[in-house]
Amino acid sequence: MHKRWGRGPVAHEVLGFLFAAYLRFIRRANRFVYEPADLEGFFGREAPLIVAMWHGQHLMITYAWPKSIARAAALISRNRDAGAQAVALRHLGVTPVRGSGGRPGRFRQKGGALALLKLKRELDGGATVAMTADLPKRPRIAGLGIVTLAKLTGRPIAPVAVVTSRRFDFDSWDRASLGKPFGRGAIVVGDLIRVPADADDAALEVARCAVQAALDEVHRRAYGLVGARDPGAGLRPA
Repeated sequence: MHKRWGRGPVAHEVLGFLFAAYLRFIRRANRFVYEPADLEGFFGREAPLIVAMWHGQHLMITYAWPKSIARAAALISRNRDAGAQAVALRHLGVTPVRGSGGRPGRFRQKGGALALLKLKRELDGGATVAMTADLPKRPRIAGLGIVTLAKLTGRPIAPVAVVTSRRFDFDSWDRASLGKPFGRGAIVVGDLIRVPADADDAALEVARCAVQAALDEVHRRAYGLVGARDPGAGLRPA
């Protein structure tokens, strides 16, 4: 009974509200540094953007969105366990777009194609969108979904890392982290990655590798700024 309640819509609303409140508290209770220093101006000049992140970082990515972003959306799994996170995003002023990637044979089944179209509509309407670059159960290996979205929309990809010195590090497949209060934080945005509208398969692969390398670099830099080591640094197979 308790398990069914925890996965129901009422539980998601309650848990999502509490989760959003906790995230707001953590944002206020840590001292953050930014790269670039003028994060507000950077996003204001370049928006709408496609914000790229690794799985495991999605819980705190909203910290990277300054007031200059009038509208924001984020891709989140259709899995029932992600329902509370979708509610939390809504309370934080972010439109949740349900769907996820997966291996080629399961892409449609998991709502990836439809979610990509929804994200395109959000970008076309002026919203900055965030999505994980790596595929479920394949941590730190960038997929083609995010570069395909960049090709379809003409909007640049911004690799982003949001980390805190004090945090919960979960023993999950993606080594997810969630900040604790009263520490230091870092938000690092890397160089923008653009994908031309006529990009062929080879060009998309180059862009995919560029996103992967850029996300590695912003996470290395962000964790260095708070004097910590990235718990997910060794997840990608050699």
